[in-house]
Amino acid sequence: MDQPTLLLLPGLLNDASLYEHQAEALADCAAISIGDLTRSDSIAQLAADVLAEAPDGPFVLCGKSMGGYVAFEIMRRAPERVRGLALLDTSARADTAEATAARREQIEQGRTDFPAVVEKLITRLAHPDHADTPEIGGVFQSMATGLGYEVFVRQQHAIMGRADSRPTLAAIRCPTLVLCGRQDEVTPLALHEEIAAGIDGARLEIVEECGHLSPLEQPERVTELLRDWLTRLDAR
Repeated sequence: MDQPTLLLLPGLLNDASLYEHQAEALADCAAISIGDLTRSDSIAQLAADVLAEAPDGPFVLCGKSMGGYVAFEIMRRAPERVRGLALLDTSARADTAEATAARREQIEQGRTDFPAVVEKLITRLAHPDHADTPEIGGVFQSMATGLGYEVFVRQQHAIMGRADSRPTLAAIRCPTLVLCGRQDEVTPLALHEEIAAGIDGARLEIVEECGHLSPLEQPERVTELLRDWLTRLDAR
């Protein structure tokens, strides 16, 4: 049987480095592709960007955080393309008024001090034991700095304008894995329980000692769960 294509969608200010461990470790069981979520300022257009550049044929879709918002939009637009769905540290809900206000403040601060915004983000995104480590905090800082302020603004506008995906969860028919860091404060466990309850047959996995950056914070465990899930997909 041909290897499935695993299309990985990063989160806010993340590039391919987010999935470095998974891409290397899963190359023996999947053809790895990483979507570009940097060019557009709406979730709808980001989904269109991904679909336009995706490999031919069906693929397995994995989205983390903002990548999950894009994955929900892809499921609405082209469900026939997706043979399996993994949702990591994300939410099916629209942005709250409070979250939108905070994002606007970050955009304004970033005009004059983007490094300070990045520093503040990493302390919220990662587990407290991980934020200052080079392999997690350092990698996030490198990704964010490399992508820069203009990408940050586009992505934040896309996130603020995202749709409420809860009404369309029941329409998702492909095998679905929902994964969450136990200490994720950005998209807490309850939001993942909500997603898993809304998708028939979805499998919920909780990663211990882990914040919002699960592929970086617990790379071996996330890779193990994805490998097991891909194996189950092949068995179908």
